[in-house]
Amino acid sequence: MKALIFAAGKGTRLKPFTDHHPKAMAMVNGIPLLERNIKYLQSFGINDFVINVHHFGQQIVDFLKENNNFNAKIEISDEHAELLETGGGLVFARRFLDFGEDFLIMNADILTDMNITDFVNYHQKNKDFATLAVSDRNSSRKLLFNEDVILRGWMNVQSGEQRLAEFNKGFKALAFSGIHCINPEIFNKIKRTGKFSIMEEYLDLMLTEKIHGYEHDARLVDVGRPESVLEAEQIFK
Repeated sequence: MKALIFAAGKGTRLKPFTDHHPKAMAMVNGIPLLERNIKYLQSFGINDFVINVHHFGQQIVDFLKENNNFNAKIEISDEHAELLETGGGLVFARRFLDFGEDFLIMNADILTDMNITDFVNYHQKNKDFATLAVSDRNSSRKLLFNEDVILRGWMNVQSGEQRLAEFNKGFKALAFSGIHCINPEIFNKIKRTGKFSIMEEYLDLMLTEKIHGYEHDARLVDVGRPESVLEAEQIFK
């Protein structure tokens, strides 16, 4: 199975580090996030990667070369011309991923010990084109799921704004973990082009398709702010 690692973002919340480096190179106990996630996925037998780059992308390319790609097959989806966000980045990387087999997507700034094998098995059992890893934790934005853990909405916890596929019948609010399992059939369903968030597509597609959530209780840190680096260093040695 291939994995697409999103490493292109500007990481503005991690300033001043990201004034001179990509956020995927932020260190947790002396090891860059990107290295940690490559090795994390390798521990589940994944050794075929696509990594998208934009912000200080050459630093990522050089780092991988210096480390012999961690003995993995790695292809670079180079967004140097324009940062395309998660949806646009996925579409831009289609030539590396659209081969009839499921693939993973993971944000480079997520650290977790979730069992990827269990996640993939759940996705393939449901035969969905997209499954989203989610957990019950604090987040300013939540996804809303029905009793069958099918995506029915989104809410901004702070403002109360919601997007719903139907009346909210006590939907369960869960935070997205930044990990998806995808069937390439999604490329035939995405309507947007250019720069856009994949979550916008999911919220459109939930009206006509089943998008499952995979609820997990694994440890997870979104290493998006300097204080979250300290949190991650307490958990991920």
